[in-house]
Amino acid sequence: MKLDTAKILQKRKKQILELWMKNQLVDFSLREDLMSNEELTLQSEELVNVLLQNLNSDNLEDVQSASFEPLYEVLESISLSRAKMGYSPRETGTFVFSLKDALLSVLQQEIKNDPLQLLEESLKVSKLIDSLGVVTFETFIKGREEVILRQTDEIAEISTPVIRVWDGIVAMPIIGTLDSARTQVVMENLLQEIVATSSSIAILDISGVPAVDSLVAQHLIKTVSATRLMGAECIISGIRPEIAQTVVHLGIDLSGIVTKATLASALRYAFALMQMEVKRTIVKTKAGIDG
Repeated sequence: MKLDTAKILQKRKKQILELWMKNQLVDFSLREDLMSNEELTLQSEELVNVLLQNLNSDNLEDVQSASFEPLYEVLESISLSRAKMGYSPRETGTFVFSLKDALLSVLQQEIKNDPLQLLEESLKVSKLIDSLGVVTFETFIKGREEVILRQTDEIAEISTPVIRVWDGIVAMPIIGTLDSARTQVVMENLLQEIVATSSSIAILDISGVPAVDSLVAQHLIKTVSATRLMGAECIISGIRPEIAQTVVHLGIDLSGIVTKATLASALRYAFALMQMEVKRTIVKTKAGIDG
């Protein structure tokens, strides 16, 4: 009679889960700081259930079988959740691979009297779990990339604030490298604030930009052009001596753009454009008057 490995494993589901949980709870890489034992048990039980429910003699050697679709969905959910929780790729992969020990242990007990059959079925199960581990790893990497991209977008938003420094004047301090993606964020934030505040002058302060090359200069020119299309004048401040030398050396033409060495100089220029003058006044205190 042909051995049905799938039915053997389904019959011993409870034991498989118990063995798997026992192995996980004694593993040195157990992360109780990220997931409680109760949550780990529920996650493990879900995976064992969907694996054994969809496993049969026909698909045991066919990891691409459509019948495994529910299993892959559960694996994807587990991988993505673990990526967001802070697990490493190794820890997530170990979670799936450790199931193999429990499955092989049960097979060994059931087919102990036929070494050749045991070897054959063990290889089938090992290949299946290895494939599931690869799927888990790939999905984990995808989930981690999504987390990184989301955090990058959030950091870009935080690192490009638009400040209303005066009625009709907004300023945006730029810190870090200015690439194409970030330039788009800078433009969008700046133009939205110009419209929201009805500002006529915008100051781009690049004191925090480590270096200006031809690509960065082109991004700045595009931002200035977009600002002017909105009817606002744009001033670039924070032009350090080394940046000025680099711009001249590269032959970058910024002659059509107002540039200032400091943010304070840019503000003075902006006030002059608006025909305003800021004066320092000395306020005498009561004690000073009495004296």
